Amino acid sequence: MDRTEGFGVYLDRTLKKVQSTFLRAFTENNIDLTIEQWVILRRVHLLGSDASQAEISNTNFRNRATTSRVISGLCKKGFLRKSRFKDDQKRYKLEMTAEGQELMDNAMPIIREIRKMSIEHIDEAEFDIFLKVLDQIWENYDQYESNQ
Repeated sequence: MDRTEGFGVYLDRTLKKVQSTFLRAFTENNIDLTIEQWVILRRVHLLGSDASQAEISNTNFRNRATTSRVISGLCKKGFLRKSRFKDDQKRYKLEMTAEGQELMDNAMPIIREIRKMSIEHIDEAEFDIFLKVLDQIWENYDQYESNQ
């Protein structure tokens, strides 16, 4: 059997389990977010005052329309505020609201606990290899797409 046969199933299965675990934890803890919303809210938090819609679009591996829709949803929920940068009226600046920060503060301990549980029985060297393998698979597919 070809050793690459079916590895996509393993990736998909694992990703679905990760997502369902986080969504269940969000629901159980009254965190009104989807996975995509969480990813964007966290990026805005990490980028701070430099957070722009363009930067988020370029780093979240979603198309611009999807990113814009998710950001609009976060604004409607009151977690983000969208405005223009003073020195660049073409770019949208994203700022976390007090409600967004409160949600972030409530969610992070839960997120950390799930992340901690996810690597139980995996030592640091194994996890480093896992990340290296995922990065290499990404690079291989990126190279393949570039050659098409």
